[in-house]
Amino acid sequence: MKERYFINIGRQLGSGGKLIGQLLAKVFNIHMPFMNTSFYGNQLSDEALFKIQSDAIRHLSEKGSCIFVGRCADYILRDEPHVINIFITADEADRIRRIRERHPEFTEEQARTFMHKADHKRSSYYNYYSAHTWGHAATYHLCLNSSTLGIEGTMRFIKSFIESQRSKIEG
Repeated sequence: MKERYFINIGRQLGSGGKLIGQLLAKVFNIHMPFMNTSFYGNQLSDEALFKIQSDAIRHLSEKGSCIFVGRCADYILRDEPHVINIFITADEADRIRRIRERHPEFTEEQARTFMHKADHKRSSYYNYYSAHTWGHAATYHLCLNSSTLGIEGTMRFIKSFIESQRSKIEG
C-alpha cells in the first residue's frame, strides 16, 4: 500500500482485539504502537490523558501507517482519508475465560465484574470524547464477534476486508 493508512480497533475487554491487532500488524508489516498510560495511575484527569494520547496518536500517524487499539484513535484520526475503523466484541463466556487467563486470581464473578466495569469505563470515555457511541455499528466500518470465527479466523476476515478496501485506503 502506497499511502499512509490507519486501522483503528475498538474492542470489548476480553474480546481478543489487542491480539488481533498484533496479528494484523505482522500480516501488513505496519507499526502497532504500545500506548501504556497505566504508569500515570490516577495522577491525570481524563482530559489530560486524552490530550497526551491524542498528541501521541497524531505524532505516530505522521510517521507512517499504524494500527491503533482503543484510545479514541478513530475519532482522533477522523480527518485522515485512509482509515478503517473496526469494533471487536465476543461472547461473555469467551471474554471471561480470556480475562481469567490474564488474571488467574479472579473468580468467574470477579472477572465478570471487572469486565463490566472496564467496558463501562471505555464506553463512557469514548462517548464523551468522540461524540459517537462506543460499540454502535454505525460508528465503525466493520463490527465482528471474535467468538464466531476465533482469534485467527477473525484476523483473517479483517485482513480480507482491509484488502477489499485497498482502493479506498490507497485513495
